[in-house]
Amino acid sequence: MDQQQRHHGEFKVPGGKLVVADLTVSDGRLSQVSINGDFFLEPDEALDDINAALTGLSTDAARDEIVAAVRAALAEDAVLFGFSPEAVATAVRRALARATTWEDHEWEVIAPTVRPTLENLALDEVLAREVGAGRRRPALRLWDWEEPSVVIGSFQSLRNEVDPEGASRHGISVVRRVSGGGAMFMEAGNCITYSLYLPQTMVDGISFTESYPFLDQWVMQAFRQMGLEAFYVPLNDIATEHGKIGGAAQKRFAGGGMVHHVTMSYDIDAQKMTEVLRIGREKLSDKGHRSARKRVDPLRRQTGMSREAVVEKLMEVFSGRYAAVEGSVSAAEAAAARDLVATKFATPEWIARVP
Repeated sequence: MDQQQRHHGEFKVPGGKLVVADLTVSDGRLSQVSINGDFFLEPDEALDDINAALTGLSTDAARDEIVAAVRAALAEDAVLFGFSPEAVATAVRRALARATTWEDHEWEVIAPTVRPTLENLALDEVLAREVGAGRRRPALRLWDWEEPSVVIGSFQSLRNEVDPEGASRHGISVVRRVSGGGAMFMEAGNCITYSLYLPQTMVDGISFTESYPFLDQWVMQAFRQMGLEAFYVPLNDIATEHGKIGGAAQKRFAGGGMVHHVTMSYDIDAQKMTEVLRIGREKLSDKGHRSARKRVDPLRRQTGMSREAVVEKLMEVFSGRYAAVEGSVSAAEAAAARDLVATKFATPEWIARVP
């Protein structure tokens, strides 16, 4: 790392202020550190204390080490408004290229291709690991499929979530994904699913709760262009004033890659869903909907757009916002996903790993 070069990193705290780190590096350690931004800090001298605490730290210092150094330097009466020691650590790590932003990466958009649901699930793991290993660019991939499926979360109980008689009667396969969260009732053409594959450096210093809306800012922009005001309901639900329209889930893999995926209801057969999902039945009952409407159609009804048009808008906004280029799943990646289906995702051991 060039000892004469000035390093600059910025971090906008979700719902808070901008924190900037300007610094140089000398013999592998931070020097000439200046933390600045539009935050509020009392007393004034606390800023000098933060800069002094950071000076001399190794460029390889972990995030927690930087946070601990800042906390130890602050007096008990110091007040930080709009930022935190964690935000300072992220700005510093971005200055050192240890943490990254959207603009630090070249993005791809992979248009929907009809694939078996199991292959879609396996691709989430394959592509996230490839991004973590630096063998492919980060990407947005839109799903498509034909067979109806229930996709349960990694930690959900198979018997508690799914009515096997109802699933069999309607010809619905039951599969398990790598991420946590709730079950997804997925019939072809009735919902919209996408996956983001990215390096974990992008969420460095951001809590799990903050990372969900952070990674879906572009989705909210797309919804606004469709005439909807959508927002996040913590932890992982996307909603409008008319109610929930989708849910997100994440999985972070060893090696530095992660997947963030979202499924949104376009036009769901609610009656069929309650015959297949035990928890879906309970949720509708709890909400007073004992006689479920035959269809739940938040995106179709609220946007007045076809499913294809909604998907096109999502790709258009993402591409425009992040200068993404058209991408694809390589033959090698598809083959790796099919192998993973055979060895993991299609096996009874995986599907029933939580009985």
